[in-house]
Amino acid sequence: MTLDNLLKIGQLKPHAPDAAEIARLIEAARRNLTDANAENISTENRFDAAYKCIMQSALAALMANGYRPDTKVPGHHQTVIQSLPKTIGLPSTRVAVLDTLRNKRNLSDYSGRDIDRASLATCISEAARLLEEVNIWLTKNHPELKV
Repeated sequence: MTLDNLLKIGQLKPHAPDAAEIARLIEAARRNLTDANAENISTENRFDAAYKCIMQSALAALMANGYRPDTKVPGHHQTVIQSLPKTIGLPSTRVAVLDTLRNKRNLSDYSGRDIDRASLATCISEAARLLEEVNIWLTKNHPELKV
């Protein structure tokens, strides 16, 4: 499915990219990644911080492409993650990993399930990797949005 198709079915809205907004999202993602590595907080909070880094990175990529999710529509986190092949060319295998992390976050938030240490480590490493990939992609494809 293309980004335009997601727009047509109401999952996305048009969005005018703004360098300052993209910079704020990337900086927030960096802060969340730092928090995810803080060993003096719970595994669940560290996982949440790493997941936020993933979402903020993916959202920056989506906005740089001229779209944003409709947050009133259920599943907007899933839409943002699953748009990554269209926004930065992320392979579907990586999207599957990120989507699994999204599901783990939902189970933790809405049913109180524990986050295991392996899932935390995966989430932190995937967050760092995606943040770097989005930064490289922005520099190459949208240098006007880098501040």
